[in-house]
Amino acid sequence: MSAAPVRYTRTAIAIHWIVAALIIGNLAFGLYMVGLPLSPQKLRYMSYHKWVGITVLLLSAARLLWRWRNPAPALPNAMKPWEQRAARASHALLYVLFFAAPLSGWLYSSAAGFKTVYLTLVPIPDLIAKNKDVADVLRIVHRSINYLLAAVVAVHAAAALKHHFVDRDDVMRRMLPPSKRVPS
Repeated sequence: MSAAPVRYTRTAIAIHWIVAALIIGNLAFGLYMVGLPLSPQKLRYMSYHKWVGITVLLLSAARLLWRWRNPAPALPNAMKPWEQRAARASHALLYVLFFAAPLSGWLYSSAAGFKTVYLTLVPIPDLIAKNKDVADVLRIVHRSINYLLAAVVAVHAAAALKHHFVDRDDVMRRMLPPSKRVPS
């Protein structure tokens, strides 16, 4: 049996930061886009928003597969048991939301009758038939999931900063890209 890794792999780090940037950007873009009047520009923006959501879905699946084959480093022994439970629970919730947010958007888009063609190349099949009443509910579900995702991401970032600046442990540093050491 091999020892737990000390830090995340380069692949895990890359996927983490790419997904983080896509999620934060798409959350902000979604909030901006919702307030726009229906127009060809808004429909184009909706396509961009959906493309990012599908990309997050695909990268999250890749990340989960990578994580399954490459376990995360162990949490520091100095962490209190409740902090370790909270860390595991919040990571599990993040993974659930990485899938729930784009899937609820896909369901909403299907029910609203808005076709999705990923990157204008790959037609994405509708998951359910067009239905205005269902679309109205799914819009609320999608929005609620994304508000929850934003809150959990904020708590996740705050916890990482707490570990770095208050606890002064390596929890955040092991998810940062490795730095090149300058000889002294």
